[in-house]
Amino acid sequence: MKTPFNKYLYIGFLVLGIYQATVSKDYLQAASQLGIALAFDPFNPEQTWNDRPIWQKATLIIHLALVAALFGLAIGINDK
Repeated sequence: MKTPFNKYLYIGFLVLGIYQATVSKDYLQAASQLGIALAFDPFNPEQTWNDRPIWQKATLIIHLALVAALFGLAIGINDK
């Protein structure tokens, strides 16, 4: 898929997740939206992981770590 449609979906879910984390303070929804954003690879999805530049790998790994941190925060805040 060589269309930039994936990039638009990625950015849309990214913005929605950031909005839900910062404005709504709904960290579980923010984690799920940011996790869905990872499904839409903003880079070339036909490129294998080993062929990607280091900065693309780092971006995706940091994004995944942010999703895990938000999920942990949501579980910790809602734990009673």
